[in-house]
Amino acid sequence: MTTTAERVSTWIEAYATAWRRGDAEAAAALFTEDCLFRSHPFREPEDARVYARRVLAEETDQRVWFGAPVATDGGRAAVEYWATMLEDGTEVTLAGCCVVRVGADGRCSSLRDYWATQPGRTPPTEGWGT
Repeated sequence: MTTTAERVSTWIEAYATAWRRGDAEAAAALFTEDCLFRSHPFREPEDARVYARRVLAEETDQRVWFGAPVATDGGRAAVEYWATMLEDGTEVTLAGCCVVRVGADGRCSSLRDYWATQPGRTPPTEGWGT
């Protein structure tokens, strides 16, 4: 039986790969049909698969990093991420943290995202993600 940290690490690698490639279908397949998904604390919940397809269609030239997840025995984990990209032709940096629950089938069944953006491309800061 795999641990929460192992399941989340595997999910993160698959999601990061899909994001880097702009592969919306691969990203969408990583979420359960009934995933409890909130893309920002002040947004309404939405279908994670629809969200992945929409946002990946808006982004190009993505560079994506994920930190080491912090997992609980209860099946939840938090992980920092950092990305630079072109969003609708504008350079942007996105930094955030998500709280996820990944099931035994390797798909995410719950995700809450907290993030901030700024114009331009800023690489991760020293010591970030550890």
